[in-house]
Amino acid sequence: MLAFNVEITFGGFTVTILTSLLGTKAFSFFIFLWQAAPPADAAADHFSLTQMVKSMGTVAIAVVVILLIMSVYSIAIMVERYLTYSAAKKQSREFAPRVAQALKNDRIEEAINISDKHRKSHLAMVVSSGLQEFRAHGQSSDISGDEIEASKRALQRAIAIKTAEFKRGLSGLATIGSTAPFVGLFGTVFGIINAFRGMKNAETAGIGAVAGGISEALFTTALGLLVAIPAVWLFNYFTGKVDGFVVEMDNSASELVDYFIKNRTRQLKP
Repeated sequence: MLAFNVEITFGGFTVTILTSLLGTKAFSFFIFLWQAAPPADAAADHFSLTQMVKSMGTVAIAVVVILLIMSVYSIAIMVERYLTYSAAKKQSREFAPRVAQALKNDRIEEAINISDKHRKSHLAMVVSSGLQEFRAHGQSSDISGDEIEASKRALQRAIAIKTAEFKRGLSGLATIGSTAPFVGLFGTVFGIINAFRGMKNAETAGIGAVAGGISEALFTTALGLLVAIPAVWLFNYFTGKVDGFVVEMDNSASELVDYFIKNRTRQLKP
């Protein structure tokens, strides 16, 4: 098994990619292709991207179209999720100190109004749901805990709803990241079949007989990886962001429940 390392430096970070070739037979095959290839000037037109696309079969073209659709869809999800998470983070930073000051002064109505003005904030949605439920039981002087439990359930529902909203589209990224290489591999298999079919029809083992099929196979493989790798990276990144948002919402819900308990206790004191 032959292996080599490739180092790529990006943004001050060095990423080491360990690449393994499929044994000495695969390496010998690539050496054969390299030695049998005509001069660069003679093969420039034949191996241009335009000529390669024109020489593709129906299956390869269908694979390329599918991969391009998957790529456009994944890019749309990436942009939309990034804007959603950025807006949630920005509004939450503005919302937290304002609502904390309102609750410190026991101004529940003001806190609810502040929450309504930050609709993109995940913290605002959670706090608003709990405050509205608590306000609905505000006239009760019973300390049985019914209003506290109702507020807890409202907070849990709000967290579940917001978490589902944050995760919307991420399953699509995961699906694209896991299936795009196999879609490209599907095109690769047909490219190899076409390469051997061309070799048989030409009754020769020269590079000209297999060049079209090999280029078709490698192109679909490369395109599949190009679609899958960003999708996997961004899926992991966005999943981490959602986990962070869930922790923030849980902490806010816990602090709000503590505020409810202290507030009701003060009201019942003689």
